[in-house]
Amino acid sequence: MEKLVVDADKQKYALNLHELIRYRDLFWVLAYRDLRVRYAQTFLGLFWAFVQPAATLLIFTIVFGKAVKVDTGGVPYPVFAICGMAGWTYFAFVLNQSGNSIIGAQEMIKKIYFPRLVIPLSKAVVGFVDFTIAMLFLAILFIIYGIIPSGNIVFMPVFILLTLISSLAVGIWLSALTIRYRDFQHVVPFLVQFGLYATPIAYPASTIVDNLPSWGSIMYYMNPMAGIVEGFRWSILGGDPPSVYAWISFSLTFLLFISGLFYFKRVERIMADIV
Repeated sequence: MEKLVVDADKQKYALNLHELIRYRDLFWVLAYRDLRVRYAQTFLGLFWAFVQPAATLLIFTIVFGKAVKVDTGGVPYPVFAICGMAGWTYFAFVLNQSGNSIIGAQEMIKKIYFPRLVIPLSKAVVGFVDFTIAMLFLAILFIIYGIIPSGNIVFMPVFILLTLISSLAVGIWLSALTIRYRDFQHVVPFLVQFGLYATPIAYPASTIVDNLPSWGSIMYYMNPMAGIVEGFRWSILGGDPPSVYAWISFSLTFLLFISGLFYFKRVERIMADIV
């Protein structure tokens, strides 16, 4: 009897991948619904997905490229900035959407059973629209400036995967925490705004790290996207490889992802009661 209780308790915390696969149709339906609703009844429609990165890139170019004159190592500033924006745009979208995803689906959660993890995971698919558009901007700028991608581009899929894992890691944590602590609904916009400048998007990481003591550099790279953005830019443009401290970002990404999955599974048992 005790063994059966222990086994049942283990199953409560088990990450059932087969169950997620079984509900893959629901996963795609939710992703498709979010994609349609996102630009429904808007005058510009999908064009809004082009406006945001274009406006951000323009502001960065004027402020950091022209006024501050950030040293980009000879790379045209728009190209330098969009390399950082591509990954960050995706991360910020998943962060914003996942935080309130469970609360937004509370009526469905109360009525039917399905793996709740499907909800934040579906947001990650929709975010690839923004990422694809950012990469399209990058390709256009490469053509305009006559730049050839670095040979390091073979590593780009690795950093795209790390971006995905990092986005899901933070998104899953926030979606689970927001159920119990609604304050996180107000924290997420601040995190996105703060992270935009705490991540080496508009400037090279060396600008910050070279002026910090060792403990300061460690703190800086505890931002998961700091090392990922630096590595993503290196894979496309070449130059100096990511800082040795970037491994802190990579390690923290996997730690957050694994711990987030287990915490979400733990909260999932009582989700319908507290949502």
